[in-house]
Amino acid sequence: MGGDGKVFTLAQVSDHNTPKDCWLIINGKVYDVTKFLDDHPGGDDVLLSATGKDATDDFEDVGHSENARDMLKDFYVGEIDASTIPKKTTYTPPKQPQYNQDKTSEFIIKLLQFLVPIAILGLAFGIRLYAKSS
Repeated sequence: MGGDGKVFTLAQVSDHNTPKDCWLIINGKVYDVTKFLDDHPGGDDVLLSATGKDATDDFEDVGHSENARDMLKDFYVGEIDASTIPKKTTYTPPKQPQYNQDKTSEFIIKLLQFLVPIAILGLAFGIRLYAKSS
């Protein structure tokens, strides 16, 4: 196909996202894979889902063969303007509350909250029984 040195923005490439007009970005290059949709071993949905973004990671994660990489030359239409692709952000987990490894005092408090009412109840029954027997 030949790109003639054309440079496209992400928005321009994203406009080509249908089964009749499908473009992908792989390693900074733009490819028109419309004619390959029916022949793609993973199905056309795989290619269509990769439009509108940089599909390099998707392409590399699958582990395409050298033959598949050579086929890209036939679909090449130009380069991507890298400044139009959003920067990848790294995942930052949310802050977690401080973990208290020493739970001894909490355990004692919970144990007392359970045992004190039982002791009071037992004492009340004991006094009542003593009062009846007297």
